[in-house]
Amino acid sequence: MITAFKSSGNRLLRMDLDQDHLRHALWIDLEAPTLAEEEAVEATLGIDVPTREDMQEIEISSRIYREGGVLFLTAQIVSTVEARETEIGPVTFAVLADRLVTVHYHHPGSFGHFADWAAKHDTRLDSGLDTLLGLLEAAVDRLADILEGEARKLDALSKAIFAAHRPSGKGETLGVVLQRIGRAEDLNAKVGESLGTIQRLVGHLSITPDLPGGLPLKPGERSTVRTLLQDIRSLREVTGVQTDKIRFLLDATLGVINIRQSDIIKVFSVVAFVFLPPTLIASIYGMNFVHMPELDETWGYPTALGAMVLSAVVPWAIFRWKKWL
Repeated sequence: MITAFKSSGNRLLRMDLDQDHLRHALWIDLEAPTLAEEEAVEATLGIDVPTREDMQEIEISSRIYREGGVLFLTAQIVSTVEARETEIGPVTFAVLADRLVTVHYHHPGSFGHFADWAAKHDTRLDSGLDTLLGLLEAAVDRLADILEGEARKLDALSKAIFAAHRPSGKGETLGVVLQRIGRAEDLNAKVGESLGTIQRLVGHLSITPDLPGGLPLKPGERSTVRTLLQDIRSLREVTGVQTDKIRFLLDATLGVINIRQSDIIKVFSVVAFVFLPPTLIASIYGMNFVHMPELDETWGYPTALGAMVLSAVVPWAIFRWKKWL
């Protein structure tokens, strides 16, 4: 799908491709493009649109390169599919002097947020680099929102694990807690990967002497790049802190599970120990010896029962006194 935008009166406006031609667009967004759409963009702009296989290359030379006066940059951008699921995929930014082309095969929500915001607020977009920096800012803001939301979820999860008084019958929820920890780790890793690739692109822009068209960075663009780098560094520190917290919550959850299992085993051990003396007494009087005086007495049977009860109560009382139960 091709979506094109143009700058008009410091606003980013979506173009009707039936009326306006692609060559007048400031930003051309290709989402899961077909072969015909790729060929149309290549014929109009004279660039080589990277394929999906090219975008998945992890070598730095495949993610940042120049070709025919066009700067190609590829980053991993996070996309929220559903309320609980987040995916990450490569996005290639083809930066020309007068426009920007983006290619991706998933749906980053930050792109839509940037387009909506730029359509309602005055935003000076004169080149492909301006549009690129705006998209990267939107992507970083989206990642910051994700980290803030996950921080609140981790706090709630920590309280659930370390609740002082747990209702009975809640032991099985620890399996759900493990699932939540797994999802948190997966999302945090994706955010960290995305921040790392974006930082690499922004760092390249900060040290590049000139951009497509032989134009150097403007003072305002340099300030935006520096701010982006600072924001990314701070967010990567947050991901590191959350990684440590997730690891701690995982260890704590496994510890709680072990404690619960130990409690269950302890109950079985106490029950076995309590019934061991009565079993011994019953075994003695179950022996088939001829000369057993108590068998001929009327008090023998109640005495044996009383001894078995007493031998069971005494260990139980000791365990209660020691607070082992």
